[in-house]
Amino acid sequence: MGELNSSSSEIDLDRPNIEEYLTADSISKPQEEKLHLRDLLDISPALTEAAGAIIDDSFTRCFKSNPPEPWNWNIYLFPLWCFGVVVRYGILFPVRVLVLTIGWIIFLSSFIPVHFLLSGNDKWRRKLERYLVELICSFFVASWTGVVKYHGPRPSIRPKQVFVANHTSMIDFIVLEQMTAFAVIMQKHPGWVGLLQSTILESVGCIWFNRLEAKDRETVARKIKEHVQGLDNNPLLIFPEGTCVNNQYTVMFKKGAFELDCTVCPIAIKYNKIFVDAFWNSRQQSFTMHLLRLMTSWAVVCDVWYLEPQNKKPGETAIEFAERVRDIISVRAGIKKVPWDGYLKYSRPSPKHTEQKQKIFADSVLRRLEEK
Repeated sequence: MGELNSSSSEIDLDRPNIEEYLTADSISKPQEEKLHLRDLLDISPALTEAAGAIIDDSFTRCFKSNPPEPWNWNIYLFPLWCFGVVVRYGILFPVRVLVLTIGWIIFLSSFIPVHFLLSGNDKWRRKLERYLVELICSFFVASWTGVVKYHGPRPSIRPKQVFVANHTSMIDFIVLEQMTAFAVIMQKHPGWVGLLQSTILESVGCIWFNRLEAKDRETVARKIKEHVQGLDNNPLLIFPEGTCVNNQYTVMFKKGAFELDCTVCPIAIKYNKIFVDAFWNSRQQSFTMHLLRLMTSWAVVCDVWYLEPQNKKPGETAIEFAERVRDIISVRAGIKKVPWDGYLKYSRPSPKHTEQKQKIFADSVLRRLEEK
């Protein structure tokens, strides 16, 4: 019965209020000769849940961009909005492109000599490469007029520790990297992003994977275990959600980062949407277009909290440990937890998940029949 109650509570989590989507006529007191939608939904909780899923399911909302309410379409504010467009595209954007171009010139003119001329002195080469990667990330943040406020102690290089953070966009990595040269676990991307991954970011120990290749999981798991044991390796950063979420929700954390038998250091990231929504919807736009949108906005404003390190408690499973850390990040960032696996964004749900839903529905029907 305990398992049934917990499963039912997960279904109720973040369920939309159907009444908000009904017309006034359907909510009003029914007449004898009419059958209203509310009467139909009252027949079965399953119908209510199905209608809610069709209208506004909580899974889809995790990966949906939320455009701001239109405010500029009136005679007083429209000229100001037009002036803002001119400033953003005609003044700020060219200046930001110039800043980023200067940054790349400085970076490449320094990185290439360091990488090849100091190949025999690994200690100094790695130290300088860390600094240069932090530098180019700072130029990226400057190209968005980034206003980032960091809370808590700066991460340090120590063995047997891993940092985990909620994930909104690939710029999460850039925002964190300008403060500390993390080695990140990241999906392998095509194009110019993939070129940077295989050349520059390899220097800080980043590990790449392809979620479509099942064999990659074993290789990545082995590399992660080897990395966290190294004394001089860069701090390891993992985004355990496994996909970008719109900074209003957190989906389930993958347990891999919590099975390493090491200290887990949570990082909470919260973007302020007053100037731009930093969520990257990879199905609707390329990362290049995402960066252009950020560079033509007023500013990217966010807070980053380095939270208290956590260790697995006696008798605690990796899944329980992951959920506890997710609670800490969600509360600090002020975002809502939902009981979904982020990989459902890329694949169909497993038969096991479907059977669990069917069992919950069957049990609820049997319970109602027994009551009658």
